[in-house]
Amino acid sequence: MSKKRALLSVSDKTGLLDFAKGLVAAGYELISTGGTATYLKDAGLEVLDVASVTGFPEILEGRVKTLHPAIHGGLLAKRDSDLHREQVSQNQIDYIDLVCVNLYPFEETVKKAGVTEAEVIENIDIGGPSMLRSAAKNHQDVTVVCDVADYPAVLAELAENGQVSAATRRRLAIKVYHRTAAYDAAIARYFDQVDHLVPDILTLSYKLEDSLRYGENPHQKAWHYVSDQAESYTLQSATQLHGKQMSYNNLQDASAALDILNEFQGQTACVVLKHMNPCGVALGANVKEAFDKAYEADPVSIFGGIVAINGVVDLATAERLHAIFLEIILAEGYEAEALDLLKKKKNLRLYQIPQGGNLA
Repeated sequence: MSKKRALLSVSDKTGLLDFAKGLVAAGYELISTGGTATYLKDAGLEVLDVASVTGFPEILEGRVKTLHPAIHGGLLAKRDSDLHREQVSQNQIDYIDLVCVNLYPFEETVKKAGVTEAEVIENIDIGGPSMLRSAAKNHQDVTVVCDVADYPAVLAELAENGQVSAATRRRLAIKVYHRTAAYDAAIARYFDQVDHLVPDILTLSYKLEDSLRYGENPHQKAWHYVSDQAESYTLQSATQLHGKQMSYNNLQDASAALDILNEFQGQTACVVLKHMNPCGVALGANVKEAFDKAYEADPVSIFGGIVAINGVVDLATAERLHAIFLEIILAEGYEAEALDLLKKKKNLRLYQIPQGGNLA
């Protein structure tokens, strides 16, 4: 089996060892950098250091290591081009057939308490996005992997066919452009917030959370995307305890109910909502009183609606809720007997929201 080359350079080493072993079994020679190379060598794998490929040492505290023609020429060279083959040969460049890179954890770094700007800046990845984009641009010849979740699929294709299919290479390349765009958006957003800037171009990034049962109408498809940024009072941070999958309309209604509930932080409040319109909003000395008041505001429209509560649902309140047809209940908690009672309704969606403050 002829040797191919795979370049591995990751911050998140989840699943890396098994992936690397699978690549070796598929006939790949491994190239790696810094901590990733050390990690693989310590596990007993044979690894070629990037410096031995480039003929140039890692410098500037690792800021410069893969930004070299021996790396990017090996990634970008078109295998079916006579000119490219000639220039690769003239410059003694070897092809790199697979790149596995996940980026410095910029998004996680900026969320750390007390993080300094110097730490933030050091977590802006330069070489990683460059290699990903080079490999993605040349996905006709190169496999690029930026997500741990794709390791098994790549290894499965290599084991079955000896190569990664063109369709998979294209899918992974497209994924790279989404990832690098989101990464750059996070960096821009950080500096916008620190310097209180209003950008000329607003870049937003959302991650797929779930597929929905259907869209606004039953024949339509819909997906739920979430932001990793602090937004108002979102369903993203709630935990589903019971019930069937959400539809688009369910999601819209639940989000609207939580937005209203967010106006009453620190108070015992209940919001009853249906089709994006509040049927009743009330405060109470306790959860049951708040619900009773909200219910009395419109006891007809609540049918098939959503109830959101700043508080813990007790059995007495659960008995009132159980007697009504509802789509969703969102609350800070449920007493054990209350939860058992509400779970008797198979399709009733029950969510727990974080206590005492903004969900985001």
